[in-house]
Amino acid sequence: MFDFLDGYDVLGAFWTTVQLTLLSAVGSLVWGTLLAAMRVGPVPLMRGFGTAYVNIVRNIPLTVIILFSSLGLYQTLNITLAAKDTDGINFRLAVLGLIVYTSAFVCEAIRSGINTVPVGQAEAARAIGLSFSQVLFLVVLPQAFRAAVGPLTNVLIALTKNTTVAAAIGVAEAALLMKDMVEKEAQLLLISAIIAFGFCCLTLPTGLILGWVGKKVAVKR
Repeated sequence: MFDFLDGYDVLGAFWTTVQLTLLSAVGSLVWGTLLAAMRVGPVPLMRGFGTAYVNIVRNIPLTVIILFSSLGLYQTLNITLAAKDTDGINFRLAVLGLIVYTSAFVCEAIRSGINTVPVGQAEAARAIGLSFSQVLFLVVLPQAFRAAVGPLTNVLIALTKNTTVAAAIGVAEAALLMKDMVEKEAQLLLISAIIAFGFCCLTLPTGLILGWVGKKVAVKR
């Protein structure tokens, strides 16, 4: 039944999916945290930028962002992100597009965590002479991250599934492999079941583990 899989690198395709997910998750967490800091900061210009970024990017389809990364940055502006071959360029551009898109949702997840921190804690920190950045990164964000584990888990699971959009620019991940297999093999239901099972193996443990972590680190009020 599974003899047709011998000619396809299923594990390699899912490994590419895992790499896309991990690299995009790290980049999105960093950029999303900075956006959240801008949105709650005291500088109007930075607040406006953060708000505009989140509201605009969340309403742009991910496919458009990924295609722009390839057609706009690479083919038009010749931006290669220091990669030397086409596959490497497409992979890095896909990571960049996923970071640009996912960071908007990470920002809102972290901002929801910030809103759970009592205002009195920030006021007390300012009263002892801490600057805004010190209050944010030493007092508020550590508690905000603990409260935002649940929302961030949902964002990470969505990111794992969104990596399939990278197939639009030729990144050799699971969705592109599925397309190739469907075109060449007469096993549509079996192929779909295999790819679906692979994504379940990636997302279900993530949800269970991070759900357990969220309960462990939750701030008791």
